[in-house]
Amino acid sequence: MSVAYDFDFLCIGSGPAGQRAAVQAAKLRKKVAIVEQEFDVGGVCLHTGTIPSKTFREAVLSFNRNRDSMANGHGLNGYIGHNEERATAPKLLSRVSAIVHSEARVQRDQLFRNGVDVIPGSAVFTGPNTIQVRSSSGARDVSAEKLLIAVGTKARRGGGLSGELPCVVTSDDIVKLGELPRSAIVIGCGVIGIEYASMFAALGIKTVVIDGRDRPLEFLDGEIVDELIHQLRKKMVTFRLGEAVKNIEYREGPPQQAIVYLESGKRVVADLVLTCTGRIGASDALQLERAGLAADDRGRIKVDCAFRSDVPHIFAAGDIIGYPSLAATSSEQGRLAACHAFGAPAKPMPSHFPIGIYAIPEISMVGQNEHVLTRQGVPYETGVARYREIARGHILGDDSGMLKLIFHAETRKLLGVHAIGTGSTELIHIGQAVLGLGGGLDYFLETVFNYPTLTECYKVAALDAHNKMSL
Repeated sequence: MSVAYDFDFLCIGSGPAGQRAAVQAAKLRKKVAIVEQEFDVGGVCLHTGTIPSKTFREAVLSFNRNRDSMANGHGLNGYIGHNEERATAPKLLSRVSAIVHSEARVQRDQLFRNGVDVIPGSAVFTGPNTIQVRSSSGARDVSAEKLLIAVGTKARRGGGLSGELPCVVTSDDIVKLGELPRSAIVIGCGVIGIEYASMFAALGIKTVVIDGRDRPLEFLDGEIVDELIHQLRKKMVTFRLGEAVKNIEYREGPPQQAIVYLESGKRVVADLVLTCTGRIGASDALQLERAGLAADDRGRIKVDCAFRSDVPHIFAAGDIIGYPSLAATSSEQGRLAACHAFGAPAKPMPSHFPIGIYAIPEISMVGQNEHVLTRQGVPYETGVARYREIARGHILGDDSGMLKLIFHAETRKLLGVHAIGTGSTELIHIGQAVLGLGGGLDYFLETVFNYPTLTECYKVAALDAHNKMSL
């Protein structure tokens, strides 16, 4: 006997994975709903993560351009006060708030157009096919034939390195800053830590980065990381690498400050401490055991290649399943999960997806790194183009950016693309397309690119590799 459910497909979470899955299922003519907590749709990605941090970065860059223009006698009427020389948190974050509200409206409209119901509240499993949605207006029981868990992650807290002290925050708290610090300590040199450290430095905030590892962003190309560290040090960022934090104390002042004690016996003092010591899956409140599921020690849910959990009709996608934890890949995972849930044709997600790090300067990569190819014994050659060699680089005033291409030394196929500098997260997609289509060195040698554009870097880097191969 068939069971009557409230919905064919229920998504818990409305971030990139949940939203894309809901829309895809709706396009398959399924009755779909999304459960989201009582702030607007968009999830962590929109409200405290990707969109706020990238908008904050653009606000910082706009302020710097405006300030530099004023210093040169050319006033600009930007959204940051054009008569002010010092940025303030309210002015920078006002741009963030405007973008978040605008994006939320766009996403709400998209869900409405596709007939997706949005149920506000927190979801708790009551069985394999049922949840209870709890909100300020009460509780509601909802059932679905198939479900997707896409609740994302939250900043790791605890151990004395989180918001337990007034001047110690996580990346989720940046959007709530009332004022900018004059000095900051960033604990953790992963993607989030490096992004915010570079933004602080661009605002003239004295910044110290502390991490137990010997190098930041170890998955990136070594030359790219070296250039990043060089540029950040030029902006007076101090790196304390190979150092572990022992504890943090709060000094009431005035001014109020944090004292960070290191295991080596050193101490560092700053107005603000930003802890970027990892994120954990936001699955603890779901009561997964009632659905026959369990999360790992980092709150993540295990899935197969079809994004199906150990309970066949429950799927999971996005940051809650771990690597690569990117907004773009999460969105595609959600779409594929919905297709697999209802038997729609779906090709596997391509293995070559771009990674963007929105530091100042920004970084992007796709494909393999030199150290991976060396470990695998793959013969390769590299070609490098620097922005100072490109007319567009001079026009943009960026003389330190670079693009690096890696080719197979025998087949001449493209193996990897690595970039740092203005527009690198956009520039990377040409390399991604060539990589995905199996192209290589000859394509870049024979193709004409617009001039003056940064895409000319591909031609220059290819010529550099070709010359090396010809020796």
